[in-house]
Amino acid sequence: LTKACLDGGIRYRGLTQEQIRSVQILPVDYEIEYICRGSRVIVGPKVQKCLPNGTWTDMNQLSRCLLVCSRSWMSLENGRLALQPPGQPVEGTVLHYSCHAGFLLEGFSISHCTKLGKWDSPKPLCVSHHPNISKKKLYIGALFPMSGGWPGGQACLPAAQMALDLVNNRTDILPDYELELIHYDSMCDPGEATKLLYDLLYTEPIKIVLMPGCSSVSTLVAEAARMWNLIVFSYGSSSPALSNRQRFPTFFRTHPSATLHNPTRVRLFQKWGWTKIATIQQTTEVFTSTLDDLEERVKEAGIEISVRQSFLTDPAVAVKNLKRQDARIIVGLFYETEARKVFCEVFKEKLYGKKYVWFLIGWYADNWFKIKDPAINCTVENMTEAVEGHVTTEIVMLNPETVRGASNLTSQEFLAQLMSRLGGKNPEETGGFQEAPLAYDAVWALALALNKTVAPLRAKGWTLEDFNYNNKEITAEIYRALNTSSFEGVSGHVVFDAQGSRMAWTLIEQLQGGSYKKIGYYDSTKGNLSWYGNDKWIGLGPPADQTKVIEEFRYLSQKLFVSVSVFAGLGILLGIVCLSFNIYNSSIRYIQNSQPYLNNMTAVGCVLALAAVFPLGIDGLHVHRSQFPVVCQFRLWLLGLGFSLAYGSMFTKIWWVHTVFTKKDEKKEKRKHLEPWKLYATVAVLLAIDVLSLLIWQIVDPLHITVEKFTKEAPKEDLDVLIQPLLEHCSSEKMNTWLGVVYGYKGLLLLLGIFLAYETKSISTEKINDHRAVGMAIYNVAVSLTAGYFYICSTKRPHSVIRRLITRGEWQSEQQDTLKTGSSNNNDEEKSRQLERENRELQKIIQEKEERVTELRNQLAERQALRSRRRPSVQNQNSVSSSRAEPPSYSPTTDKQSLPASFSNSSNLYQDEGKLSRNNCHNSRLPLLYK
Repeated sequence: LTKACLDGGIRYRGLTQEQIRSVQILPVDYEIEYICRGSRVIVGPKVQKCLPNGTWTDMNQLSRCLLVCSRSWMSLENGRLALQPPGQPVEGTVLHYSCHAGFLLEGFSISHCTKLGKWDSPKPLCVSHHPNISKKKLYIGALFPMSGGWPGGQACLPAAQMALDLVNNRTDILPDYELELIHYDSMCDPGEATKLLYDLLYTEPIKIVLMPGCSSVSTLVAEAARMWNLIVFSYGSSSPALSNRQRFPTFFRTHPSATLHNPTRVRLFQKWGWTKIATIQQTTEVFTSTLDDLEERVKEAGIEISVRQSFLTDPAVAVKNLKRQDARIIVGLFYETEARKVFCEVFKEKLYGKKYVWFLIGWYADNWFKIKDPAINCTVENMTEAVEGHVTTEIVMLNPETVRGASNLTSQEFLAQLMSRLGGKNPEETGGFQEAPLAYDAVWALALALNKTVAPLRAKGWTLEDFNYNNKEITAEIYRALNTSSFEGVSGHVVFDAQGSRMAWTLIEQLQGGSYKKIGYYDSTKGNLSWYGNDKWIGLGPPADQTKVIEEFRYLSQKLFVSVSVFAGLGILLGIVCLSFNIYNSSIRYIQNSQPYLNNMTAVGCVLALAAVFPLGIDGLHVHRSQFPVVCQFRLWLLGLGFSLAYGSMFTKIWWVHTVFTKKDEKKEKRKHLEPWKLYATVAVLLAIDVLSLLIWQIVDPLHITVEKFTKEAPKEDLDVLIQPLLEHCSSEKMNTWLGVVYGYKGLLLLLGIFLAYETKSISTEKINDHRAVGMAIYNVAVSLTAGYFYICSTKRPHSVIRRLITRGEWQSEQQDTLKTGSSNNNDEEKSRQLERENRELQKIIQEKEERVTELRNQLAERQALRSRRRPSVQNQNSVSSSRAEPPSYSPTTDKQSLPASFSNSSNLYQDEGKLSRNNCHNSRLPLLYK
């Protein structure tokens, strides 16, 4: 049983799954059956039987599940074959081919069936050894850019000629025809290409297909070719605009569109969990259309392009905007020369490191950032530091696997033959060397498509040599054949999408330690990502796509709460002691004259007000969110009733003293007996007003939890996050209105109490013998409340006081808060501050430029003055004319005090007139002239 085949299993006849798991010994004559999964077949015994001696039949034979190779290889027209070992063509089977007399074997004589269920070489042919000398020629008009912006023809033309030679020597592809290439140098220039296209079309012979290179040239040729019913097949055009079937109805290309990078980028964004990216592009058509396609794809994937910057020649402003808008994941679309400019600015703005990832195009030279470029002022070390860790995507243009395709060549064999044709030239110095496999496969795609049209055209009574610029039938057949092309080429599997663009794999690389490392491949046709897992990051892993904001609730400092609670408890204890003392000694005359019931109310009110400290210190740390509104109401009632009882009783004493003893018409009634119930009624009225207002407030607009956000803070650790402090507090919909009513009523009552206390300060009465002390108490209440009010208002932001009380007792200045802030509570305010800073910087730069302009004007005026003195014949006249031509703010003179500070004591500027020349400029001013 241990010899059960791989990729298969064992079928136990007559047993259930439960029995199979429990039975360890099987009876004699019991049979087991081997089965295979999928398309695999059994090689070896299929059934084994249990013998009486405890063994199984055929123990010396191994059963295996193997893939079956195609049986089409097992027939050879005009030939014969031998299969070793005999039987089914499975892994390890070898086929030997040979031809009958009069025929020659074209291809490999041996083919092996591999583990993948495929033959390792194409099926050979047996062809007659009598060659057909009456082949008809088909002409291909080609434009190869041997010079210009992209000299791709230097390697693509030899590759195309190599493919033509192989095609013309094959008897199974276009046996009655011979392909011939008529080519010119387009110099990658649309203007030159226009003239050459005219020559191709209006000179014999007729071309059946056109093969241009360069996107700009291909655009011109493909747009014009429809008028001549010509198929256009490009080997080196990546512009996404060429995928427009309405504009270019007969266009195909083996070079994938530049938009093929975008599915790979989107897949990587999803892999690393990014939902927010930024882009910067050079303002050219190919990059603009690529970016438009990327924008559509990321939108479908739920990814946002938060920043989109572009530039024409100078990327400085665009890079600054990326930095200002907190771009982290940045896709860069620009040519290699502009890439050096971009990353020089990236180094200056520090837009690199563990917080940033750049995505670039992979067809730059491997050492592009080390090439000295006079257009930038960054060193190689600066550039190397700035580009470290960036990711590139590059179309796979050479098949990485060792597979023999339609041309019977592997990719490595193709490269060896191409190097032989190039005569040993350095590939890095040969234009189009990377695209050469695409040109090679383009010729094979054309040959296979033309070969596929022979039979359909013959059925319609046409042949390929009947093609002319007015025959749409032949063009339509060639179009259908190309549209359904599918074969293995040296550049990989060749297949075209609905727009005629090549579908290919994408290579993903990352710059690690100054050199590019392969980190994966992506097949956009199947959506398969082959990942090596060797990506490296400067930080702990892939950075975040934006600064993460962590919300953190702030609670009252427990040390502060305990301290205040202790003092409040002592105050409550003192109030209880006073209340007890007052009740115990209520029979004493002196206490009776001070209205002990009012004193009791004052003590109770103070106890209630002090007791409010405890619910005020209770927050989300102690109670559940659902219970928090109850705590809010409890606070409000304790404070309101406590103030009304404590202050109301004191106010009542002062009011009645003022009523009884200060009115002139009642002087005779000074000794009138004071009725206590009136005092209690007054306190009851004040208390009723509070109870009524609080009830209305609670019913109409009850208090609820409100979460307030404060200024974001940077953590002490070096993390790419910001902390958003949150505070839960009690509030209602019209909080300001209710507070205005309560504060207005209490404030008027407090002011009236102060006034009454002041009016009765000199009165002495035995009925209320403590009214002077009560007046002082009223003054203290007023002073304390007023000081607290002005202190809170002086902070300009009242919640900052609360914040300082809840942040563990830490007292921070506004300046410290600002330094710790990563971004403001309001994004608009933050952007406004940044714009103001940039505005100040620009103003400073403008001021410096104006100063330099003034200095240059002064230098010009000095030169004019010196030149005028060199002309003795008209010296005076030139002095006058030179002074008129000078700016009004400058008067030429030899006095050093009137010269600019930068030219004072510079005697080398004023040498002998005969020795003065253009080479005597002040060298120290050159940086100002060219900075």
